[in-house]
Amino acid sequence: MSVSIRAHHLLCMLTYLGKGYTPAFVDNYNLIVKRLNAGEEIALINGPDEICQPMLEEPGCHCHNQSVRDRDRQALMDIGRSLGKHIEPGNVLILTKIDIDLLRNEFARGALRHACNGCEWYDMCTEIAKNRFRGCRLRLPLH
Repeated sequence: MSVSIRAHHLLCMLTYLGKGYTPAFVDNYNLIVKRLNAGEEIALINGPDEICQPMLEEPGCHCHNQSVRDRDRQALMDIGRSLGKHIEPGNVLILTKIDIDLLRNEFARGALRHACNGCEWYDMCTEIAKNRFRGCRLRLPLH
């Protein structure tokens, strides 16, 4: 089985501490991270993904906005460059601890932050990176 994830959420997962928009959002996100930590693959998709699901019925849900699609495109470019491969929606990713460590290092030095510009969580994620991602929930096994 695989977890359906939009590209910019690959960045969000790097700093995820268990905080989010609503309790339902956090509960859902915790389950997704648990699945990823157990070794499930990531199926990259366009548009709202499994992380978005609790938000889709909310008034003013941003998950379909052009700005979020632009964020996904930028994230794809930055993550692909960091991993040294072309990635796009439809790809299945099997990320390892080594990949996550690489992406977190790139995130901390700013190379993966282009898609984060304008995000309401930007400052919090910056502090998490400065704190060496301490307490983050995504902890993939070595493959």
